[in-house]
Amino acid sequence: MHYTFDIERGNFTDAGRASSSVKRTLKHLGVDPANIKRTVVALFEAEINAIAHAYGGTIDVDIDEGKIVMVVADHGPGIPNIDLAMQEGWSTASPQVREMGYGAGMGLPNIKKNTDELKIDTQVGVGTTVTMTVYFA
Repeated sequence: MHYTFDIERGNFTDAGRASSSVKRTLKHLGVDPANIKRTVVALFEAEINAIAHAYGGTIDVDIDEGKIVMVVADHGPGIPNIDLAMQEGWSTASPQVREMGYGAGMGLPNIKKNTDELKIDTQVGVGTTVTMTVYFA
């Protein structure tokens, strides 16, 4: 199964649309609830990061019998220092984003904790692609 979702910059009203859709699909497929939770947490965090920090992008999700691969690709500022961005509590979120309850600096650390594989490709001034894999077996 393949799904594609668009990401609109700053559209927090739509935040969680992709992760909610994927959650419904995984429940329908009978995936273990613990793996559904891990998947949804990782995808939601990546989705929020792209909405808050980037200028738009896409989410591509591929589900097969043993795993889910989620690719969040954005057009944006990129991540200048991935090691710093992976530290809990570090954030470049704007004051407006923080006022909405986002931007606590837990996005990438939560993604790492909830995935079996994580790959981050980023180029400053171009964008970031986050590839996340969760195995179901």
